[in-house]
Amino acid sequence: MAIGLAATLLPVSARAWDPPPQTPASKQQIQKLVETWRQYRKGDSLRDRRQAFETLMETTPEPTRVQIRSVDAGGVDAQLIWPARLHHPLGRRAILYVHGGGFYSGSLRTHRAIAGSLAKAASADVLLIDYRLAPDNPYPAQIDDTLAAYRWLLDSGYESDNIAIVGESAGGNLAIEATLRQMRVRGPLPAAVIAISPITDLAATGASLKANAGSDPVIDAGELDRIRKAYLGTRSPTDPMVSPLYADMTGFPPLMMQVGSGEALLDDTLRLADKAREAGVDVKTEIWPGMIHQWQLFPSWIDDARQSNQRVAQFAAEHFADKP
Repeated sequence: MAIGLAATLLPVSARAWDPPPQTPASKQQIQKLVETWRQYRKGDSLRDRRQAFETLMETTPEPTRVQIRSVDAGGVDAQLIWPARLHHPLGRRAILYVHGGGFYSGSLRTHRAIAGSLAKAASADVLLIDYRLAPDNPYPAQIDDTLAAYRWLLDSGYESDNIAIVGESAGGNLAIEATLRQMRVRGPLPAAVIAISPITDLAATGASLKANAGSDPVIDAGELDRIRKAYLGTRSPTDPMVSPLYADMTGFPPLMMQVGSGEALLDDTLRLADKAREAGVDVKTEIWPGMIHQWQLFPSWIDDARQSNQRVAQFAAEHFADKP
């Protein structure tokens, strides 16, 4: 779907920021990324696809100018990543990063680069969690782990108004659903939530699944079907506790949603943004021209990844009570 058509689907209030047109260099970078994805995306089993993702991400560089410490975040394996400095007293600002990977893949290694880039850009500590994976650990293990890590940050001394939750793809789903669950128990809410190309509709009813099927090598209707079966089993994909598109968003914290115009999940973002806005949520939506699913994971390869990650960090920083 072209950026112009995608933009017309959004109310004027949602288009607070218009990205510049995609450059020729950007098009070349994305084409190379598409070819790389297709090279590694082999095998139909979850095990094969999980390993292919790990192998691909092992070709990306580790983050630089950060320090990393392994922590037990409320029973969840995690790494605390912060901008390099001589000492590490408890920071005031934190980002909880929830990785993508279809609920069945992804790890600390696959997402350390984006976590490190956000730590530097937002001048914040980033807690990258290694939540349990489907199918061995189906719903609600992933949401349980996300919420346990968020509460660990609170117990560790970070104030809720200095915490942002960020997640991409399946991690975007978990970031939203964990916040919704925190709302149900009337617990302290994060200062902001940032959902990067989130899976918001496990029923797979978005028109862009077909419209952008040829431009997005990362996720399609078949992949969503694998995800749904592994993650949900027989649970309804329209349950609001698993698909945010069907949830009541009233009272949700400020929400940023970022998506590429070429993504199969474009409609997952646009429809949830509209629903959240109708519920009175402060929503910011960015549609990046020519981008495919999970482009943000490659800041060392993709100029737009560095720029879009900077904007994610900026949104988080703007909502922290203690500004960087």
